[in-house]
Amino acid sequence: MIAAAMATIAPGGHHDGGEPIRPSRELDAVYDIPVLVSAVLGRATMQVSQILKLGRGAVVELDRKVGDPIDVFVNNRLVARGEIVIIEGTRLGITMTEIVKSDRAG
Repeated sequence: MIAAAMATIAPGGHHDGGEPIRPSRELDAVYDIPVLVSAVLGRATMQVSQILKLGRGAVVELDRKVGDPIDVFVNNRLVARGEIVIIEGTRLGITMTEIVKSDRAG
């Protein structure tokens, strides 16, 4: 199951809960670019015949357990893991518990 939302990078935001990011003038245009943020609760592999039998109230078992961290992707790249939180009683959010370092060089 994948939940996705659009997000924008906010100037002065925090990159790792530490010091605020200090944007340079050259990067000002980048801060308004929307990115796709996805939170993956878990995955399941099913045959098409099983999917076609699903109906209202059906339960699909995922590969994660209660309490396991949620993977957070930005533009399909894993960037963090976190825990689900309830915001104002009606909305879901994620508290980042781990920032995943990129394997990309340069």
